[in-house]
Amino acid sequence: MLTVTGLTKTYGGVLALKGLSFSAAPGQVIGLLGPNGSGKSTTINLLTGLLRPTRGEVWWRGRNIHHDLAAFQSVLGYVPEEPRLYGYLTAPEYLALIGGLRDIPGAPLRRRIDRFLELFDLDTDRYAPLTSFSKGMRQKVLLSAALLHDPDIVILDEPCSGLDVGSTLVLRSLVRTLAEDGKIVVYSSHVLDMVEKVCSEVVILHHGDVVAQDSVTRLRDLSRAASLEQVFAGLAVDTNVEGLGRELAAVGRS
Repeated sequence: MLTVTGLTKTYGGVLALKGLSFSAAPGQVIGLLGPNGSGKSTTINLLTGLLRPTRGEVWWRGRNIHHDLAAFQSVLGYVPEEPRLYGYLTAPEYLALIGGLRDIPGAPLRRRIDRFLELFDLDTDRYAPLTSFSKGMRQKVLLSAALLHDPDIVILDEPCSGLDVGSTLVLRSLVRTLAEDGKIVVYSSHVLDMVEKVCSEVVILHHGDVVAQDSVTRLRDLSRAASLEQVFAGLAVDTNVEGLGRELAAVGRS
C-alpha cells in the first residue's frame, strides 16, 4: 500500500502543495491532473523521494519512504516528463547502464533489453546514438528503463509525450496490464481522454489545493458532466475556454 498523508510543500514561503492525501493499493491506477502551476510536478517529486515534504509523509508498506529511501526507490519505476538521456549512448547501452544500477544480473538484463527493443520497434536503431532518436523513440527508451526491474510502483509523468497514435494505444494496454499484475500506477498527464480510460481514481489539483478526488464515474456524476474533460474544465480552468478560443481565432481578422 502506498499512502500519502497531508503532503504539503512550500518554496521560500510560497505554497506549492497543500494537504494532499490518498492511498493506493496494488492494482490501482491513480490519475494526477492539474493545469501548469497546480502542484503536479511537486507531487511527483515528493512521491519519488526527490523532494522532502515541508509537512506530511509518504508511506510505503507502513514505513515512511525517507527512513530508507534507497529501498523504496529500488521498487519504483519512474518516467519523468523531460527525457534527459545520455545522448552519446545507444539505447542498449543506456538500458544496460540502468540495469546495472538496478543490480539486474547480466543474462536476464540482456534478454529484457533485447525484448524491449523488439516490442517497441527500436531494434533496427540499436546502434544509433540517442541524440538521433525522435522524442517518441526516447520516450520508449524511458518506459523500458522504468520497467526493466519489474517495479512494484510505476510513476508516469506525461508518458504519451511524443508517442504516435499506435504507441499511445499500446501504452494504454500497458498501464492496464501493469494494474492487472498488481502494480500501483500513478499517472500524471494533460491527456484527459487517456486518464479517463485507464485510471481507477483521479486527483485534480489547482493552485496547490486538491479540488476533486474520486473515481472518474463519480466525478462525472457529481458534476453532471459527460466527460472528465468537462469536470476538469469546471474545476481547474480559470478561463472561459470556448470564448477564449473564439477570441484567439479572431485576432488575425482584426
